[in-house]
Amino acid sequence: MLVEPIFDQIRSACKSVAQRAAQVRIDTDRISRYAAGLPIDKVAVPELDATCHYLGHEKDSLSFLLVLDTINFGSGYFPHLRKRPGMSGYFTTAASLNDYYREKGPLAASQLTELTAEECTRIFNQDPANPTISELMQHFATALNDLGRLLLKRFGGSFSALVEAADHSAGSLLQLLREMPYFNDVELYDSLEVPFFKRAQIVAADLAVAFQGNSWGHFRDLDQLTIFADNLVPHVLRIDGILVYESSLISRIEAADLIPAGSTEEVEIRACALHAVELIKSSICKAGRQITSSQLDYFLWNRGQQPEYKAVPRHRTRTVFY
Repeated sequence: MLVEPIFDQIRSACKSVAQRAAQVRIDTDRISRYAAGLPIDKVAVPELDATCHYLGHEKDSLSFLLVLDTINFGSGYFPHLRKRPGMSGYFTTAASLNDYYREKGPLAASQLTELTAEECTRIFNQDPANPTISELMQHFATALNDLGRLLLKRFGGSFSALVEAADHSAGSLLQLLREMPYFNDVELYDSLEVPFFKRAQIVAADLAVAFQGNSWGHFRDLDQLTIFADNLVPHVLRIDGILVYESSLISRIEAADLIPAGSTEEVEIRACALHAVELIKSSICKAGRQITSSQLDYFLWNRGQQPEYKAVPRHRTRTVFY
């Protein structure tokens, strides 16, 4: 029996969730007008900020990006994170890791296996007395321990060997990464398995940007990536009127109640956002303009940095998947 390609599996499962969702729905009547009004001719080419990312150092940059993307989660914890002035939680984490690499050099696989939550607290300059952040730092340590063990067990401790084993396929890289529990981003919705693989997909996207589509950044199926389903793109789509939430869910979000990871409503938020972007992309492409799902994700993510979106609370979930 033929196995459906992983990116098709993601799209298919999210479409199924969207068709039966109870607390989130897509206003399909708005899709075509919304798609036509998006200034996709101004969609920026994704880039990594060199002030926060350890770029231009070949294998050491590869190491940096794999380590960073292994801990690229925690948005539900970020209200408690000690952030650098003017920086988000993600950029605070990236800048701290960048400083470490510049001052002490790359983290080797053997070091990753032994990292503790206390060491992560120091590396990322966090408050050890904050129990919420201590929980996040333990997650960071666990994720990095897993990466180190995978590298030593399967790839001789080599970051480049891991990426090269994917043979320039983002889908294959995803399958390698999902061997680590914190990358295995699959939720149950009733009896349906719903894969998202947000962070595993971002690894391929980040490598493509950092290495300009060459060497470790060359993936022949990069155009098959979906959006990186988290809590920001759904928020943008809700504010823009594409996603409609039940009033009770909006009340919980506005009250800053945590939406449990893997709950029905959390899966619906992520899946409906992903499927909505597929509908938007289809409408754009039918009009003769070309764009990928990941390009739309980048556009909508940047739209979410604008004050009118930041002024409205978005859902918060404490999860290792975003």
